[in-house]
Amino acid sequence: MPTLSWIIERLLCKPVEGTLTDVVITADWRCNGTETTGTGDDAKTYSGTCYGSCSFAPPTENFTPYDQLTEQQVLNWCWENGVDQAAIEANVNQQIQNQINPPVVVLPLPWVPPVPPTPDPVPPVLPPVTPAIVAN
Repeated sequence: MPTLSWIIERLLCKPVEGTLTDVVITADWRCNGTETTGTGDDAKTYSGTCYGSCSFAPPTENFTPYDQLTEQQVLNWCWENGVDQAAIEANVNQQIQNQINPPVVVLPLPWVPPVPPTPDPVPPVLPPVTPAIVAN
């Protein structure tokens, strides 16, 4: 099962809105997911991400000063204002599952014989270098 995390990456603010200052009008968010399969040397980590922005109407009540905001509070605003948390998380999960079990793969053409691997080239052996004697 993937591990998901939501983060707020940036807040856009109006310096003044009526009698309020530093009013958040847009939040840029991201949902990241990772899943590790296997263990030890066989472990592989897969990841997915979705990101977007959510804009907000000016507050009419319950204003929280900018320096008192929490990331969770802003995420809740996003989810209350049109960001579909379940759909975004399903998308990130599907990105990861598509990496683990690709729904489409490229197979070699059946009428083309496979190309055998080429052996590592043997470096040429050069004769020893003899210093040249220069006459004056």
